[in-house]
Amino acid sequence: MKKISIPQIKDRHKRLLLLIKDKWLRLSFAMACMMVVGVSTSATAFLIKPILDDVFFKQDARMLKIIPVAIVIIYFLRGIAYYCQVYLMSYVGQSIITSLRNTLFSKIQDLSLSFFHEEKTGALMSRVTNDVNIVKEMVSNAVTGALKDSFTIVCLTIVIFYRDWKMAIFAFLILPLAFFPIVEFGRRVRKVNTGYQEAMADMSSFLHETFFGNKIVKTFGRESYEKKRFLKKTHNIFNLEMKAVVARSLSAPIMEFLGGIGVAFIIWYGGSKVIAGTSTPGTFFSFMAAVIMLYEPVKKLSKLNNSIQQGLAATDRVFDIIDKESDIKEHHNPVDIKPGLHRVTFKNVFFKYDNAMVLEDINLDVKAGEILALVGMSGGGKTSLVNLIPRLYDVTEGSISIDGIDIRKASISSLRNQIAIVTQDPILFNDTIRNNIAYGNHNASNKDIERVAKAAYAYNFIQRLPDKFDASIGELGGRLSGGEKQRICIARALLKDAPILILDEATSSLDSEAETLVQKALENLMRGRTTFVIAHRLSTISYAQRIIVIVGGKIVEEGDQNELIARQEEYYKLYQMQFNNSKSNVEVR
Repeated sequence: MKKISIPQIKDRHKRLLLLIKDKWLRLSFAMACMMVVGVSTSATAFLIKPILDDVFFKQDARMLKIIPVAIVIIYFLRGIAYYCQVYLMSYVGQSIITSLRNTLFSKIQDLSLSFFHEEKTGALMSRVTNDVNIVKEMVSNAVTGALKDSFTIVCLTIVIFYRDWKMAIFAFLILPLAFFPIVEFGRRVRKVNTGYQEAMADMSSFLHETFFGNKIVKTFGRESYEKKRFLKKTHNIFNLEMKAVVARSLSAPIMEFLGGIGVAFIIWYGGSKVIAGTSTPGTFFSFMAAVIMLYEPVKKLSKLNNSIQQGLAATDRVFDIIDKESDIKEHHNPVDIKPGLHRVTFKNVFFKYDNAMVLEDINLDVKAGEILALVGMSGGGKTSLVNLIPRLYDVTEGSISIDGIDIRKASISSLRNQIAIVTQDPILFNDTIRNNIAYGNHNASNKDIERVAKAAYAYNFIQRLPDKFDASIGELGGRLSGGEKQRICIARALLKDAPILILDEATSSLDSEAETLVQKALENLMRGRTTFVIAHRLSTISYAQRIIVIVGGKIVEEGDQNELIARQEEYYKLYQMQFNNSKSNVEVR
């Protein structure tokens, strides 16, 4: 005989149940209401005997008055209890899901940058939206239904045994067989739904990429190609969904057949007793009604079990993220880095990413207030080097210190409070210009916001907008030009007023006119700060006090521009490449 595998309740599932501990009062009242619903259902079956025997056969006028009143009271109480248990369980379910979604988003925000490189954006969005909604359905509906039906089964069982315990024993010999499809097909549904949820996450990621990159899709004429890719994904989802349908739909007819066998025997056995005169028609029909009512919640449990298995699969996917440990860990006794100009020192730094060495034996001492330029061919490790300073990644070997404090021993919040960054691709949010500028300093006054906008050469174009500083800039700042977005980012960095500044190719994607304005804004931003400038255009780093050349993850040259040109080595090669193509303003790549 095939062994039935019952899915094990994992610790993370128990943790989900623990989320209701502060809702225990509402949950207790909801369960009491479920018991009332269960008792009222069994009372209906129980009353069939006096209706038949006393009213129709004995023609008892007193019972004719009592029973209708009793039925009205039963159904009135049933209606109130049903409403209360639905409302209360929905409240508990929504509260749990809100807490779970908040925990999930908070955890994602705390994870390191490497996590976001490994995971697809669409897949993460699916965890927060689709997977959590599936858990909500399980908690609010499936669990509620399972509890209610369980109470109904218990109450009807009492009625069945009270009416005829011999027939009840046979009925309960069939009942365990009826639970077979609940367990077996529930296991299959859970397995298929895990794959289905992963496929939906993959589709979310695909949609995010194609919608975001729609300009490239159209320009390269790849609409038909993307349609074919989408077709494959929807076909895969269709196949998974149909597998789940097969597993779900098979359980009901099997249970119907098993229930039919039980009902057929009860009619034969109970009818024989009525004909023999050892039982009354009322007793038989009361028993029969209770059995039929009993099989109904058992069948519902099969459907609800499928929903629960789907919810548990979604719970696993949600807790996979919640349980993930961040690569960047806070020191057990962190030191706060005090505000002020800072000296940044790299000592024997090695950095490995995806088992590939990106930086090797970096030794660098950047004085407080110094402007340091990092140049070199793409892929040399310049961005990786500056990403180590705010601990977006941690060094593999060696150390980075600020004013002699190893940044791994500093509190992450105090470290990042000292750093502002302006990247090549301006990162803005679908909000107003005012809120985007104040992103790093939400307590800033309107006067301060206007001041930094002027210093970033953004004030004039902001004033030309209909809503000025309250203008919404659209998703990723799509309503602004590249130069305007970059100046908003510079204003944001200015308002944060951090003593360490990282400029990661902040002008490389701009045209000459926009670059001129942005460059002026950057000069205002760099004043009085320890600055790391990554640049492809060597013309933009003439103000740097020192330049380092990084090739293959190593510092191969260091000095000011005149010294490096005079050596005629790596920097000289880069300089010659741009100098010879200066008329066309070609970037070093």
